[in-house]
Amino acid sequence: CVVVILNPKENKQQHIFNTARKSLSALAFSPDGKYIVTGENGHRPAVRIWDVEEKSQVAEMLGHKYGVACVAFSPSMKHIVSMGYQHDMVLNVWDWKKDIVVASNKVSCRVIALSFSEDSSYFVTVGNRHVRFWFLEVSTEAKVTSTVPLVGRSGILGELHNNVFCGVACGRGQMTGSTFCVSYSGLLCQFNEKRVLEKWINLKVSLSSCLCVSQELIYCGCTDGIVRIFQAHSLQYLANLPKPHYLGVDVAQGLEPSFLFSRKAEAIYPDTVALIFDPIHQWLSCVYKDHSIYIWDVKDINKVGKVWSELFHSSYVWNVEVYPEFEDQRACLPSGSFLTCSSDNTIRFWNMDGSPDSHWQKNIFSNTLLKVVYVENDIQHLQNMSHFPDRGSENGMPVDMKAGVRVMQVSPDGQHLASGDRSGNLRIHELHFMDELVKVEAHDAEVLCLEYSKPET
Repeated sequence: CVVVILNPKENKQQHIFNTARKSLSALAFSPDGKYIVTGENGHRPAVRIWDVEEKSQVAEMLGHKYGVACVAFSPSMKHIVSMGYQHDMVLNVWDWKKDIVVASNKVSCRVIALSFSEDSSYFVTVGNRHVRFWFLEVSTEAKVTSTVPLVGRSGILGELHNNVFCGVACGRGQMTGSTFCVSYSGLLCQFNEKRVLEKWINLKVSLSSCLCVSQELIYCGCTDGIVRIFQAHSLQYLANLPKPHYLGVDVAQGLEPSFLFSRKAEAIYPDTVALIFDPIHQWLSCVYKDHSIYIWDVKDINKVGKVWSELFHSSYVWNVEVYPEFEDQRACLPSGSFLTCSSDNTIRFWNMDGSPDSHWQKNIFSNTLLKVVYVENDIQHLQNMSHFPDRGSENGMPVDMKAGVRVMQVSPDGQHLASGDRSGNLRIHELHFMDELVKVEAHDAEVLCLEYSKPET
């Protein structure tokens, strides 16, 4: 129920709380950056508009039954489009300042993404065997007070009609008339002004999931940490973005910037799940399937730099422990550190102070994460499997695999960490080198609580 607004330059977060207590399922900024529109799911889901500065709700629009799959502002900011879930079937165009639906239509298939043309005259929705162009000037010109049917025309797909299209972006600048789509099967397609599939290329990946465009370039997000970059006007392949960390990386070793760009044989990289391009800073923000986020500086695609990144837990966080303060030299972690454990089978050590002690140097992956302990060297739970390839699944609940660390506690002398996992194992880690000293199969089900005896008693 929360929108997190992150400022990567200052590494600060702000929050907008959805007081309606409904999960948010989609969001988009307004073109001027002053507003955010959100869609939610649950009974009678609303489309809400928030003031980014004030963090307050500006408008609330009710017109869906089950949930909202995508929302967007028109570039002119006059209209908002909201597309319901597959069983909701409603596509609404709102004049949001007047709080009225100006045009509406039914769509029976699952829509995954939508994009507005630069001149706000039409928008395109894509999804399961579906690419459709919706024309606003035709639909909204009539000065009728009631809602008019939204005029839609299908894209002419030819032999590609069986694909699931998961990303769409209308061309910018010189490419205004064109529309680009990407399919799960790894095809990048270009439609012309007449809605005809003009050319398509194979991205040569096992799955692709998203795309975004700038005036000149197209970025396609794919499995295994791949982001491919193409020329918009010719669809010519130019480069790949650097890959993020590999799964199971020891962040504490990543002290040299070159470590990020080095390759490790047999390594698995997290899939790219979402991309957005910021034309003012020339930044490309990428979200990966292990819930990590990177912001890349793509001013020069041959010399890409990293602006900001963070490796978050990819599943439920079950427990938080603050590392105790010690006067003398025996502390294993810098002052102000805390630990979290999660269903992703990791224990993570964090410090927000930004003034770490001598042997905890800054790593290149995160300003706040000191160390990740991968329990049993297990990386299979690091990628969140709940949304792929059927992203935006109606229930949205992750499959609860009985994995992960449920509870933990630091020993009174600060030297050890005891943890209990969801299969009933008890472990003791030594905190200087993070070695696992003890593993006991202590219980038949998950360990819910553990406690060190206090030495003085």
